[in-house]
Amino acid sequence: MRKISKYQNNRRVIVKKPELLAPAGNLEKLKVAILYGADAVFVGGKEFSLRSNASNFSLEDIREGVEFARKHGADIHVTCNIILHDDNLEGIEEYLCALDNIGVKAIIVADPYIMHVAKSLHLKLEVHVSTQLSSLNSEAIDFFVAMGMDRVVLGREVSYEDLVVIRNNNAVDIEYFIHGAMCVHYSGRCMLSNYFSHRDANRGGCSQSCRWDYDLYQDSQLVNDKENKFSMSSKDMALGLNITSLIELGIDSFKIEGRMKSLHYVATVVSTYRKLIDTYCQDPDGFINSDFYKKELLKAANRAVCDGFYYDKMDQDSQLFSSRQEHPTQEFVMRVLDYDKTTKRALIEQRNYFKVGERIEIFSPRHDNIEFVVTKIYNELQEEVDVANHPMELLYIDMDHEVMFNDMGRKVV
Repeated sequence: MRKISKYQNNRRVIVKKPELLAPAGNLEKLKVAILYGADAVFVGGKEFSLRSNASNFSLEDIREGVEFARKHGADIHVTCNIILHDDNLEGIEEYLCALDNIGVKAIIVADPYIMHVAKSLHLKLEVHVSTQLSSLNSEAIDFFVAMGMDRVVLGREVSYEDLVVIRNNNAVDIEYFIHGAMCVHYSGRCMLSNYFSHRDANRGGCSQSCRWDYDLYQDSQLVNDKENKFSMSSKDMALGLNITSLIELGIDSFKIEGRMKSLHYVATVVSTYRKLIDTYCQDPDGFINSDFYKKELLKAANRAVCDGFYYDKMDQDSQLFSSRQEHPTQEFVMRVLDYDKTTKRALIEQRNYFKVGERIEIFSPRHDNIEFVVTKIYNELQEEVDVANHPMELLYIDMDHEVMFNDMGRKVV
C-alpha cells in the first residue's frame, strides 16, 4: 500500500493528496478551472471524443491549454473515448502523436484499439481507461493493467466498500467520480438515445432520453396526469465530505463531471473541493465537519443531488421522477477584472442581470466569501447607472472589501 499520511510536529498530515481533475468545455473554463484549484483538466478534442455538443478543442486550443497549465503546475488530459466504427479509424495515429508532441499528460480511452495504438507508438503520454468501460472490479482492472494501461477510471457504480477491495488489490492509479451527472444505466451502456433519436451515445451524440418527459401506463391505462409527466433520470452526484474517506483510502484522482456545464459551475465546484481537500490534508484528525462545503456545492446545482453509489443504494430517493424536483442555481452575475484600493472600486465584467440594491456574494480560491449590497454601478464612461443588463459589459462598482482578478460574483438568494 502507498503511504497516505505521516506525522509532522506531532500532528498527522496527508502526504498522498489526490489529484483534483476538473472538466472544461472551452479555453476560458480550462483556465478558470486551473486558477480555482484544479490539478488537472480534461477536455475533448474535435476528433475521437464524446460530448459532440460541447465546444471541443482544436489542436491549437489544446496547445494553448497545455502551455497555460504548465505555467500553473497543472496537467491536461484529452478524452479519446469514442467507440470506433470502421469510418472512424483513419487518422488516429497522427492525432495521438500530435497530442503527445503538444505535451498532453494523458488520454482517456474506451476503445481497445486506441489503447493498443497508443501503447504501440511508445508515446510519452499516459493512457487512462475511460469510465465508458464500466470497470467495477479488481479482475477487470488487472486485465487493463496487463494491456499496459496507466490508470483506470472506475464506473460510477462502484461503492465505497468495492473501492476498499479494489484499492487493496490493485496498485495502478485509480480515478473516481466525486461530483456531477449520473447515468440512468451502467456508465456508457445506455441505448435509449440510439433507439429513440438515432443518436449514438457512445459516439458522442447522447440525446439524454432519460431526462425526457414520458406518459406512464399500467395495464394500458395512463397513470399520470398531463402536468405530471414521468422521467427516469438519476439525481446528480455530490459526494462532499465523503471524499475524506476516499483520501484516507488513497484514491489517486477525484473527477468532476461537466464539460458542458457553465463557468460558474466549474469555478464553484472546483474551488469548494480544493478547499475541502487542502483543509483536510493539512490536519485530518482536527478537521471540522462543516456544512459550508455542502452549501457551496449546492450553489452550482440546478438538479437535486445524492451520494451516487457511494453507499451502494440507489433507491427511489436518488431518482428524479419529475422535473419539478429541479431548482435554479445561484445566478452568476460578474467576474472581477481589477480593484482600485484607493477608490475602493472594482472593474467587473457583467455576466447576468443585476441592479442597485441587490446582495452579491464574491467567491474566490484565494479568500473567504464576501457578501455586499450593490450601492452604485458605473459604466465605462464613469456614468452612474441603476442596472447591469448588457452581458459582457465592463462596469465599475463600489466595494469596501478588496477583491482580486478572476474573483466571481453571484446573487444571494
